Amino acid sequence: MSEVNQVAHHLPSPIINPENQVFWQAAQKGRLVLKVCNSCKEVHYYPRTICPHCGGNDTVWLDSEGLGEIYSYTVMRRGVEIPFAMAYVLLKEGISLLTHICNCDFDAIRIGQKVRVVFQETQDGQKTHLFEPLA
Repeated sequence: MSEVNQVAHHLPSPIINPENQVFWQAAQKGRLVLKVCNSCKEVHYYPRTICPHCGGNDTVWLDSEGLGEIYSYTVMRRGVEIPFAMAYVLLKEGISLLTHICNCDFDAIRIGQKVRVVFQETQDGQKTHLFEPLA
């Protein structure tokens, strides 16, 4: 069974708070930003003020290239109205994030496949990041 996913189902709206507000403002402008710690130099996601690697609180925003590769994935077809693909994407910046894979044939998704970030609106109009395979 082959279907091209445009992420037709409605994505839930994020909970925005002062700690992640810059992240969501960047997404609204079509930018993916991450946090990097000035103490240990580690990049982390989900964005938060305290570094999960060293516990330091000297973190700053970093623009991501939005390029990576699929580390692992699954296609949900049972028990859902509209099939969708979820994946862990390993970004060039060295971190992985759980996301949707869209704009592709689900049967063509492969581990190691190169992907790039795209943005889609959630239920309340806030844009969020998803990834699509590179041609």
